Amino acid sequence: MKIFLTTLAVCVGLMIAVQPAYGQLTPKFKQSSYVNESATLRNKHITFNFFKRIKGWGWGEIETPGGKLMAVLDHLGEIMILDQDIPMRFEAAEVKRVQDASGESLVFDVKSVVVRDMLKGTSFDNWMYYPYAEPAITGVVTITLESGSPVAHLKYDLTATGNYTVRYLRGPWLKVGESSFGTEKDDAILPGVDWAINEEWTSGSDFFKDPWALRVVPHPNKVSIPLMAVSHKGDGIGLAWDPGKVVSRWFNYRSQYAQPVFASPNFVDRMNNQLMGLMIPDGTVESHENEVNSKAPFELRIGQKIEFEAELWLSKGNSVDVVADWTKRHGLPEPSAPKWEYRKALDLMAQAYNTNLWHEGRGFGVVQRSIEEAGPHVPGFLARYMNENKKSQVVKELQAKIESVKPKDTSKKETSEETRNRLVKQGDGILAIQRADGSFAFEPDGRHYRKDDFKVATSFVEPMGLDGATALDITILPAMSLLNIGKQTGEQRFLDAGRKAIDFCMPMQRPEGGDFWETPLHAANLFAAGHAAIANYKAFQQFGDPKYKAKAVYWMRTILPFTHLWEPAKLPMLYNTKPVLSSSDWYFANWVRDHVQWEVLAVFVQSVSEGIRWEEVDPEIDWLKFHRGITNAAIRWMNVHTDNNWRPHNIPDTYERYTQGAFDYCFPDTHNSVTGNYGGMFISPSAIADNIYYLLDREAEAKKK
Repeated sequence: MKIFLTTLAVCVGLMIAVQPAYGQLTPKFKQSSYVNESATLRNKHITFNFFKRIKGWGWGEIETPGGKLMAVLDHLGEIMILDQDIPMRFEAAEVKRVQDASGESLVFDVKSVVVRDMLKGTSFDNWMYYPYAEPAITGVVTITLESGSPVAHLKYDLTATGNYTVRYLRGPWLKVGESSFGTEKDDAILPGVDWAINEEWTSGSDFFKDPWALRVVPHPNKVSIPLMAVSHKGDGIGLAWDPGKVVSRWFNYRSQYAQPVFASPNFVDRMNNQLMGLMIPDGTVESHENEVNSKAPFELRIGQKIEFEAELWLSKGNSVDVVADWTKRHGLPEPSAPKWEYRKALDLMAQAYNTNLWHEGRGFGVVQRSIEEAGPHVPGFLARYMNENKKSQVVKELQAKIESVKPKDTSKKETSEETRNRLVKQGDGILAIQRADGSFAFEPDGRHYRKDDFKVATSFVEPMGLDGATALDITILPAMSLLNIGKQTGEQRFLDAGRKAIDFCMPMQRPEGGDFWETPLHAANLFAAGHAAIANYKAFQQFGDPKYKAKAVYWMRTILPFTHLWEPAKLPMLYNTKPVLSSSDWYFANWVRDHVQWEVLAVFVQSVSEGIRWEEVDPEIDWLKFHRGITNAAIRWMNVHTDNNWRPHNIPDTYERYTQGAFDYCFPDTHNSVTGNYGGMFISPSAIADNIYYLLDREAEAKKK
């Protein structure tokens, strides 16, 4: 998706040059020179104070309406030229104030400082000499504050004055918390890449081990939403950009795109603040990720344009609210057209179950390790498909296949009393392991054991979660079971216990624990987000307390940072999702690089089965469009061996069967956001079909209105 930011250019014909209100405003940031000249942009949502250095206008402070300093805009741009050991910041001799229909702007005619001029007449003059006699960069930086909006637009329209080899060129460079709350935060989010809370470091090794832990300058494709967010005690700040906009290109050479730089605390500058910045060159080659000072300098040519555009805004709440505000403001992108129209995709899946996903004498299944993976179970969508297409030859053949493996059911059906007794027994088993505070313990060697990943991780490095700890999903899943059992049996004790478990999770802010079988327990996780949203909404339906609905909406919105709401040119990935922002087994899979689609599909299938329509629960977000987006993305994932874009991972001998079409119209476990290739195990397409049927039903419903 192309994200077209609101235009920042001020029409020259409407420009009214007005002297800014110079004053004696005292800056809170002391680590810069100041000559008692300031200019302010302000509305009821946000305040920008800009200050003049000894040599010119060059930095600013961003405050809440209550005067809380949220961030310092460290400069109006900066360039580091190869072989010159001093970076050159951009400064302006004057500032113009401009008012038009879009809002109010401060316009700075900037030039990069000339180091030799700065040293002239000083004690350095006779022993230091730099060859550059004129500014390397000239241009205009415009800061526009929308009328009545918390959004400010930053536009950098710069030009190189000569041929230079450059280590970096920085645009917006925000030091969040500088001269105020420092490194303290509620949370910090770079969607798809990092989600740190409280005292955690971004790029920390809590959920990754080196070399994957370092994510300060990530490959741009790994960023799922082009924004950065930090929050502190109910106030959030965001910086967004258009990842598809070319920042600079000379002649027919490669394009440079805005490269996000994100560090909380600011270990880049090694300062007591938090960094959100944009720069070039970008890290579109993975080997050049995490280079703030590029090891592969790029060339600027005389007259070459460099154009940064960004949005900066304040939100009430935490970083999830910052992300949600961006989403509400821009809207969700229109999903790409599906690879196959919905009915055609259903036909292809049904045909796959009739051919390559059928195993004579066994039943249906995606057989990768063992024929035991096939069985007589009929996917739910297939039953509906067969009912709606009775005259189809494929359906007739499927019916015969199903009859051939249908178990002879000689047992009597369970009575209502037997059902109730079974549910009560199940509920009592859950109550037996619930702790006094309502939570449930993580038992990696007990009930949570799935495979030996935890043992491998513990042997190599350390446990990915401690026995006896808890996390959102570890408590939410049994809570959901208790609510279901209580509702079906009428036993209040189960309802009370489920409510107590959900209340225990109420203070939690980051979804965690959903992929507990192979990833760090407390890593940010999409599966946990979906489960928590469903459980809280069920609690709202059961108990009527609006706090549960509000929390359901919050947890649903935490799915957004895992979801690709843009895509690079020629690399389709719109509405692809990350499962968890961590690695598996500390080393063996990188879930910042790779997408996984089955978890988000499962969340929406479960929501549908519970009768939850998220677009009605949370009408500020178009969740029906989101549902269509993730489903269309999953159809894009449906693999045909002639595409030749998949390779096996942990089951190498499946490749030969793949080339023979054994997994056609299934979808793979992973997609690489950098290469665009697919890999891992294959997954049954039935969840895609379930989501398609829901969307078709909604379309039919809309036509009747």
